[in-house]
Amino acid sequence: MPIDDQFVYDPPTAPLEILYEDDDLIVINKPAGLLSVMGRLAEHRDSAYWRILQHFPNAKVTHRLDMATSGILIFAKDRDAEVAMSRLFQQRAIKKYYTALVEGKLIGHGLIDVPIITDWENRPRQKIDYDIGKSAQTKYQAVRYMREYQCTEVSLQPITGRSHQLRVHMLYLGHPIVGDKIYNSEAKNAHTNQMALHASQIEFIHPLQKKEILIKSHPNF
Repeated sequence: MPIDDQFVYDPPTAPLEILYEDDDLIVINKPAGLLSVMGRLAEHRDSAYWRILQHFPNAKVTHRLDMATSGILIFAKDRDAEVAMSRLFQQRAIKKYYTALVEGKLIGHGLIDVPIITDWENRPRQKIDYDIGKSAQTKYQAVRYMREYQCTEVSLQPITGRSHQLRVHMLYLGHPIVGDKIYNSEAKNAHTNQMALHASQIEFIHPLQKKEILIKSHPNF
């Protein structure tokens, strides 16, 4: 994601947690506050990808998470694995699930189907635009209401992969994500020091080894 000129990057320094590894892939649990890939400036070099390259010099990026989002992030160990994984993402053959805490009491489940486009005057914000926005769909399921914090734990499954999609879609429902400094900056009741959005589960058929892969990660908020 683009980084604001006034932003001071102070990523967590703990070693990356490896959730899964084989001859083709390495999957980590990215902490909140760490970039997925290197930024343009030298001070933004530290990232999940940069750290992976120190151990796997031929590693490639397969997808990204917002800096503020924690959870499952997959890297390919070489070009062949990258191409194979990219094909799966393009075919939407990879199921991704996120756990989030959202403001207020949300009940039930449903499909959010509203188009998103970059808000160029307020980057990196995205916005809903029914005229020129790109199609975006998210399934949601309320899990439990946390009365003491006045927020709801929600399971989210993005069908498409637009930038900030889950964050914008939950704002659209009137239940922005707890700790989201871009779309929920006025919130006063956040009980965590990070954005409460975590990539918690991913499922796919390994494109090269043809075996079922299921990886889970529990959020720390």
